[in-house]
Amino acid sequence: MLKIPSISDAEKLIEEKLGGWFDIVISHIPNFIVAVLIAIIFSILARFLGSMVRKLLRRTLDSKQIADLMASIFKMIVLCVGLFVALDFIGLKGTVTSLLAGAGIVGLAIGFAFQDMTENLIAGIAMGVRKPFKTGDVIKTDDVFGTVKSINLRNTLIENFYGQLNLVPNKILFRNVLRNYSTLGVRRIEVPVGISYGDDPELAAEVIVKKINEFDFVIKQEETAVYAEGFGDSSVNLLVWFWIKYPGEADFMTVRHKAIVAVKQALSDADISIPFPIRTLDFGIKGGEKLDAMISEKRTEKNSMEQREAN
Repeated sequence: MLKIPSISDAEKLIEEKLGGWFDIVISHIPNFIVAVLIAIIFSILARFLGSMVRKLLRRTLDSKQIADLMASIFKMIVLCVGLFVALDFIGLKGTVTSLLAGAGIVGLAIGFAFQDMTENLIAGIAMGVRKPFKTGDVIKTDDVFGTVKSINLRNTLIENFYGQLNLVPNKILFRNVLRNYSTLGVRRIEVPVGISYGDDPELAAEVIVKKINEFDFVIKQEETAVYAEGFGDSSVNLLVWFWIKYPGEADFMTVRHKAIVAVKQALSDADISIPFPIRTLDFGIKGGEKLDAMISEKRTEKNSMEQREAN
């Protein structure tokens, strides 16, 4: 038969339990005080180190947002280390393990839920460290070509040459091939032109190079050159190469316009023609008989017939 404890027995049991808990609390007070001191020290240390890291990163990185984010992450890491050390010092190792496991699960869930945002964020941080471009640079990637206006953690604002703003996710700039036209500060301009088969390509190259090098915006003038590119339907195709500062005072479109006008003028002054499309019609099974020869032959036959009739 179940024996019901008396009130005195219950009071004695409660007193023993409370006394045991009180003894445990008393015995852990020094450890608790030390744990609080550890947490305070790590809090002060995190604030101090976070400020130092922020100043260092702002001098190193172009983006203040990336610098502040990385400094905040570093500060949180220091705080978490201090918290785990304090919990472990008062004997809560199981709590520390549970917190770490929970943080890992939560981080994994957030990573899957915000995969696109996380990828852009990581790409933004990586580009902030690598610095493939900065504000004001002219870059080209994928189908975007323009001037960088601003950079943040998730995307980059690029103004194209039509005056439109493109908000490009950082992962696109990080994944694809990126061309930075401002890193070296120079750019080569190419102008194709064709001359007739009856003109001398060497003479054409000489007069074009001389004319192009008259412009002040042309640099590395010893590298200004004209190369024969191939044979076209109606012309010998040439390719004019020269270098300019880029970005510079003279913009790309203005420079190319002046170069095309100068090439035409140089060839015209040298009496070298830029031909229109020409078609020569050849008749005969092997293409050996031309239209003018056939007309001349027919005309001769017609005259002979007329003479015979007159006789």
